[in-house]
Amino acid sequence: MDSVLPTPVFARKNIAYASATLCCLLWGSSYPAIKSGYELFQIATDDIPSKVVFAGYRFVFAGLLLLLFALAQRKPIARLTPRQFGQLTVLGLTQTAIQYTFFYIGLAYTTGAKGSIMNATATFFSVMLAHFIYQNDKISFNKALGCILGFAGVMLVNFNSGLQDFHFVWNGDGFVVLAAFILSAATLYGKRISQTVDPMVMTGWQLAMGGVMLVVGGYVTGGTLEVHSVKAAAVLGYLTLLSSVAFALWSLLLKYNRVSMIAPFNFIVPVAGTVLSAIFLGENILDIKYAIALVLVCSGIWWVNKASKKPAL
Repeated sequence: MDSVLPTPVFARKNIAYASATLCCLLWGSSYPAIKSGYELFQIATDDIPSKVVFAGYRFVFAGLLLLLFALAQRKPIARLTPRQFGQLTVLGLTQTAIQYTFFYIGLAYTTGAKGSIMNATATFFSVMLAHFIYQNDKISFNKALGCILGFAGVMLVNFNSGLQDFHFVWNGDGFVVLAAFILSAATLYGKRISQTVDPMVMTGWQLAMGGVMLVVGGYVTGGTLEVHSVKAAAVLGYLTLLSSVAFALWSLLLKYNRVSMIAPFNFIVPVAGTVLSAIFLGENILDIKYAIALVLVCSGIWWVNKASKKPAL
């Protein structure tokens, strides 16, 4: 009788779902944490270089933490071919440096609640991009409907008092959406790399290299970062742990599961981001448009993940 190989732990449904939920809860908490960090580090709204430095230190520390943890598990963190090193450099540039430059700037010009909903477009971008990249991950009727509902929810939060009062700030809302698209594309690229490089090692290197790029770029353009209180250091420490834990788990999940099965859990991010922004930042989320937008976004992701009996489009 042929031997049956055991199913990898992160490919088991219950563990995969619980891990994906934890990742998205952590990412949701990053919205109020980042905006609190701006205040605690006394970074002005228009001080873009200092925001980039702030982001850079977060990811340098997160990447180094992951690499140390991988080293403790006796994983070969330096055994990379020139091709793999080049791939990780590209991943660090896109998924960390470029993506988070747009994200940190965008979040400075919008609210945490609105930013968390706008950033949910990453889920739908992932589904659409996967359609063109993977033969077994095509867009079905349910996925198409889910994307339409999700984008409708994202559009809704940009209306103020009426349908003729559309308010979209390019360097705020636009940058958050652009960051979401870059994240989706880079995540699919990272899934390919994770087939030949251990996910924890891959994430550690890309975070560290992307973080160094951000720190250097921020300082070169005139940015600074001074720790004014224990609270400021605590926020940076929390963001560091958040990144290392969430990104490592997410990379493992993408390695052993289909993108369209894991990506829908991103619906937790806007919900957590909106609620936590209201709790910690005092933002007003009682406007009916936020409730409707969250319902549309969450139902959209539910449809994306719903098993379809119809052929793919």
